[in-house]
Amino acid sequence: MLSMSAPYEQFFLFGDSITQDSFSQERGFGFAAALQAAYIRRLDVINRGFSGYNTRQALKILPTLVPPPSHAKIRFLTIFFGANDSSLPDAPNKQHIPLDEFVTNLETIVSHPQIKAHSPRIILVAPPPINEHLWWPRDQSSGYSRVSRLASTTKEYADAVVELGTRLNLPVVDLWKAFMVKTGFKADAWKRGQPLPGSLEIAQSDALVELMYDGLHFNPAGYEIFYQELIKLIAERWPDQMPEQVPMVLPAWNDQDAWKAWENTQASSK
Repeated sequence: MLSMSAPYEQFFLFGDSITQDSFSQERGFGFAAALQAAYIRRLDVINRGFSGYNTRQALKILPTLVPPPSHAKIRFLTIFFGANDSSLPDAPNKQHIPLDEFVTNLETIVSHPQIKAHSPRIILVAPPPINEHLWWPRDQSSGYSRVSRLASTTKEYADAVVELGTRLNLPVVDLWKAFMVKTGFKADAWKRGQPLPGSLEIAQSDALVELMYDGLHFNPAGYEIFYQELIKLIAERWPDQMPEQVPMVLPAWNDQDAWKAWENTQASSK
C-alpha cells in the first residue's frame, strides 16, 4: 500500500516533561524516538511536551498548538498529564490542580473544537507512580520542608484518568499499573491507607529506581514500557493502524509501478 499525498499525517504527543524528554537519547532508549522510527515515512511524530505544565496551563496553550486539519491532519493524539497536577496542594512548586478540576480539564481537552476538528484517535495516558525516596532529595535541594508529591496521591490521579477513559470510551495507557507490575505490587491485596511502593514509609523499590532516575522522570526502561504499552494498545484497538499496516508516503526508490502511479498523479494535478 502507498499514500501518494503529502504532508504526512501526525502522531501528536501532548504532555508535560515526561513527553518533552521522550525524544532524548541522553540516557538511551527514548519513547518518541522509537515511535518515530516505527512510523517513519508513514506518520510524523510531533512532540508537544512542556516541562512543569499542568492541565490548567495545557488548556491555555492548546489553541496555539493544534493546527487546522487543512494544514496538518492529526491521526493520533496522546494526552499525558497528571505528574504535576498531583503535587500536594501546599507544595511550594504551586503545580497542584484539584482532582475534580484535573478530570474536567482532561475532558475539556478531549472535546476542544480544535481537537474534534481532526477526529483523531485519542489515547489517554495515566501518570506513573512517584518514588518519594528519589524525589525527596530533589525537593530538599529546592529548600522544601517536606516532599511535594506522594505515592498515594499520584495513584488517585492515575485512577481518575482510567475512570475518565472508561466513561468517555477512550483507551488508556495505564503507566501507573504497568510500572507497579514491575515492583510485584499486588493490587488485589492492597487496602486503602496501606503504603504503596515508592512511599517513604517502606523500603525503596529497586524496580522504581530502574524505571525513573529521579523518582518521576523516566529512565530508558520506563520509556520502553511506555512504548510497548502504547503499541499493544494500538494493536488491540486499531490493528489497521499498526506501523506495518499504515501506507508509506511516496514510493520506495525501486518500486517502478508506484513511481509511475505517482508521476501520473502529479501530471493530472497540473
